[in-house]
Amino acid sequence: MSTLTLEASVLKRCCAALYESEWARLLLGETFHPGGLALTARLGALLALEARSRVLDVASGRGDSAIFLAQQFGCEVVGIDYSAQNVTVGRIAAERASVSERVCFEQADAEQLPFDADTFDAIVCECAFCTFPTKVAAAAEFARVLRPGGRAGLSDLTRRGELPPELDTLFGWISCIADAQPLERYAEYMQRAGLRVQAIEPHDAALAALVDEIRGKLMGAQLLTKLGKIDFPLADFSQAQRIARVAAQSIRDGKLGYTLMVANKVEGLGANAQ
Repeated sequence: MSTLTLEASVLKRCCAALYESEWARLLLGETFHPGGLALTARLGALLALEARSRVLDVASGRGDSAIFLAQQFGCEVVGIDYSAQNVTVGRIAAERASVSERVCFEQADAEQLPFDADTFDAIVCECAFCTFPTKVAAAAEFARVLRPGGRAGLSDLTRRGELPPELDTLFGWISCIADAQPLERYAEYMQRAGLRVQAIEPHDAALAALVDEIRGKLMGAQLLTKLGKIDFPLADFSQAQRIARVAAQSIRDGKLGYTLMVANKVEGLGANAQ
């Protein structure tokens, strides 16, 4: 069965479970997205963040980007994540970084944000939008909670044409590959929600570097597991290596990429605008 037919709630739980795991932390590092904090800084600059900005970090993970943005731009950041464990980790990290007065975390669903309309100056969503089962609902929620003139910034995987069938698996979905969208589709989601695209930047090299790094880590982790040095009892190394190999080839073939996109909420441009 294709992952596209799985229930949304199942996909959300699977994503949350993966990103809570030490397995994900080993392979993806601290920030869990291509380009690391350097691309987070670039996205913050494109969003024109400043000290008076109130920012929503959607799918904030363990909180690294939210904390970094507060430190880098002096802004207030609210991070939301589907995983209660990630929310707890983020809160602890904010305390340790001495930014808890400007950074907080809540458990929430990106498709049903628990905030009033016109609440945030900016939204950040890194390498997560393509995993949301109902992207139209998520984009509409972004537009709803943004103030007029506010900006939404996405960094996400993009695809050109059909991806290899090896990537259309549950593992492929929760590793942000299986439902990567064409660039035009992301722009369409934003436009339909009432957000006008202002800037697009390709960063395929950052994705290629991350996939190469993951392939090296997979080889090392498999060797250490065989030697009994580490224990990942549920890890399917063969499947993960196959997906990483196919993903790397797809990047080289120009079928898979990574893009930053910024869209702003325009007064008078309502939801479902054409």
